Amino acid sequence: MPRPTRPTHGRDSSKKRVYVRKRVCRFCQDPNLAIDYKDPKLLKHFITERGKIMPRRMTGTCANHQRKLKEAINMARHIAFLPFTTLSR
Repeated sequence: MPRPTRPTHGRDSSKKRVYVRKRVCRFCQDPNLAIDYKDPKLLKHFITERGKIMPRRMTGTCANHQRKLKEAINMARHIAFLPFTTLSR
């Protein structure tokens, strides 16, 4: 007895995924852009609304700059430029 197939709900299973542009490291592209713990405006782009550091696969930064970002965010948190977490109620 043949197995029933899954319904596709209007999707064509033979179509391939749409091309997604590869993210590039902002800091490698622009050498004038520096990672500094005293710049919370720049660092806020790399943390979530909950206060977690975003991973490389989401931000597109290279490994070297991701490590520097981590250090800068942690320093900014200790000096209270950035919050550790947000209040959730």
